[in-house]
Amino acid sequence: MSIYGLKFPNEPRKTALYEAEQWYQNLLAERLGVPYSPIQRSNFGQYDMAVHYLTPVLEEAKAIEKVAVFNIDHMGQIKFWGKDASVLLNRVLPADIENMKVGQCKYTLLLNENGSVRDDMIIMKQAEDSFILVINAGHDITGKGFSGGVEIDFISDADFIMQYKKEDEEVFVENISENLVKVDVQGPYSYRVITEVFGSDVLKNRANPEKNMGFFSFNEVKLDGETYFFSRTGYTNRWGWEIYIPIQHAEERFKQIVIKAMEYGGLLVGLGGRDENRISAGNVGLPLMGAEYDGLHTPTNAPLFDAAIDLNKGDFVGREALLKDKENNLDKRLVIIIAEGNIVHNGVYLDGKRLGSVTSCIISPNVPLEKRLFLGSGRKNVNEENGTAAIALAWLYKNPFDNITDEPIRIKVDLFREKDGLPTGKPILGYISSDGVNPATAPKALKSIENL
Repeated sequence: MSIYGLKFPNEPRKTALYEAEQWYQNLLAERLGVPYSPIQRSNFGQYDMAVHYLTPVLEEAKAIEKVAVFNIDHMGQIKFWGKDASVLLNRVLPADIENMKVGQCKYTLLLNENGSVRDDMIIMKQAEDSFILVINAGHDITGKGFSGGVEIDFISDADFIMQYKKEDEEVFVENISENLVKVDVQGPYSYRVITEVFGSDVLKNRANPEKNMGFFSFNEVKLDGETYFFSRTGYTNRWGWEIYIPIQHAEERFKQIVIKAMEYGGLLVGLGGRDENRISAGNVGLPLMGAEYDGLHTPTNAPLFDAAIDLNKGDFVGREALLKDKENNLDKRLVIIIAEGNIVHNGVYLDGKRLGSVTSCIISPNVPLEKRLFLGSGRKNVNEENGTAAIALAWLYKNPFDNITDEPIRIKVDLFREKDGLPTGKPILGYISSDGVNPATAPKALKSIENL
């Protein structure tokens, strides 16, 4: 039996842009007129990843208002091809794969038989018999290894999917991550940065070059004698693109992108700033594998559930478990909470009743003043013109929005630390926000940013 996953690494891996990040750190020190200091790093998905650079997390998170550049080379790209590739993927994944169009991107999940989440991903249809799955860091590993001090038997996404292949089906798999380096460029100036580095043709609509490429589509482009991919899925729910650069040109192109972004007031953003960007993305934020998604709970009623999962298409892995959720009228909801202070893993309470718990939280510089003032907090940093507040995602046992209207709904709650399942200490003030932190711009027309 073939094994498609990589062996568990003895040491955290380095991205192809590891040395280029050191170049950036030196460049930043020179531009800011401050001494060089080492990049703050952490093991993420068995990669040695930058949490933040010389600029602090808050400053990097703020860069999304102009342009933010992300080194996403830790994410994997797995190619499935062959005459039965779409049949296999459609049998395993909950999205309608067989009716995808060439050039289309689709967000979906990889589920266990019990309906819990193994991974979330973007799938790109390259040809009628060829697909590229963009997967999370560490999901390319098969074998035993330690994560958080606990030994785990890893199964790569490719190996998990291929175990459902029938003997007479023709499907081939290749991990093409070593050949491509993923760099995301997000924010209103992203269009200018990409077109000034690569030319305007790379962001044109492949079916109608007179127009710009549509949301959740991608282009396959020949540059430098090699194949690049440009996708428009808006990782942060703001305008933005993802670029897959051939590894032999990655460092040079990365440096060009970073320098151009800095001309527009942008920054290279580490894991911390990216975490803020995804929590504050649109009305509902974006779930993260290992935080909002895990191997214990189903994703029912999570944001993008209807986009990722088609319960009407026929059987797929985990479908029966999700149907049971529907039959049982499971009404849990993932919501955004704005709070006066850090509430990571706190319990959410209303009138003394526990509503659920916080799964992710970070202090944000991007919460508008009006939304911060609504907290009624006495904290100076919350009430300042350019202040901050905590933003969080929380799973609640039931939908708190009984009457959905066009007007934003805000439900004030108390956020408690907990001991032995009970609230303890003084609560942190917060509220559930039906309209999130900032409006989503990713799907909006590019004419708004073409000439910024």
